[in-house]
Amino acid sequence: MPPVLEVDNVSMTFGQGELAVQALKPTTFNVEGGELAALLGPSGSGKSTLLLAISLILEPTTGRIALNGREVYNNGPTGIDVRAYRRQNIGFIFQQHNLIPFLTARENVALVMQINGTGRRDAPRRATELLGYLEIAHRAESLPANLSGGEQQRVAIGRALANEPRLVLADEPTAALDTERGIKVMAMLRKIARERQSAVIAVTHDHRMIEGFDTVYRLDDGRLARMLLNNREPASIAS
Repeated sequence: MPPVLEVDNVSMTFGQGELAVQALKPTTFNVEGGELAALLGPSGSGKSTLLLAISLILEPTTGRIALNGREVYNNGPTGIDVRAYRRQNIGFIFQQHNLIPFLTARENVALVMQINGTGRRDAPRRATELLGYLEIAHRAESLPANLSGGEQQRVAIGRALANEPRLVLADEPTAALDTERGIKVMAMLRKIARERQSAVIAVTHDHRMIEGFDTVYRLDDGRLARMLLNNREPASIAS
């Protein structure tokens, strides 16, 4: 079975001629189903550029990207409906939960399912089951304003999982949480990776949580390196 995510020699250059800036050097790495990977790096290192390419929002300048065994970019678009494929195969967890304030927890999750074609009767039932999986079904009827920060995070994770994506991308998922709640979110992301065989990638500055990841990558000046978990030194350049 191929990796959930394959990134092969992907680079990104903005501008042309003397004004050209290579924000992302040629980068190669894979993420398997069941793997929880971290992406570290200072501001301006290329993390956002790489994440936008992985999420099929920004077309890279060169290289190849395959998602769930399907080639979605190969030095140019491959002709698939990128929006539909992204909606069906990628889940997003944002630092700001971005829940719709006038919808309940259940409705926030069910809405994503309905957008992707689940019927009006089935979506609420499946949303409740998903909230149960995330141990927050007892808050299904609550509006976001009545939920704690950790509870809102769980609803946001439920929304990201609504369409059973093979790839889950998380942007600073523990940054706004204390250590105890951060550890619980990490355990939840690991549970999602293991039990659902999703590939989970988290962009993070939260070094408290590094031990919870299977793989850690660091970006510096657009160049990606894999880090050894025991001493945090770069193991090899992944490009």
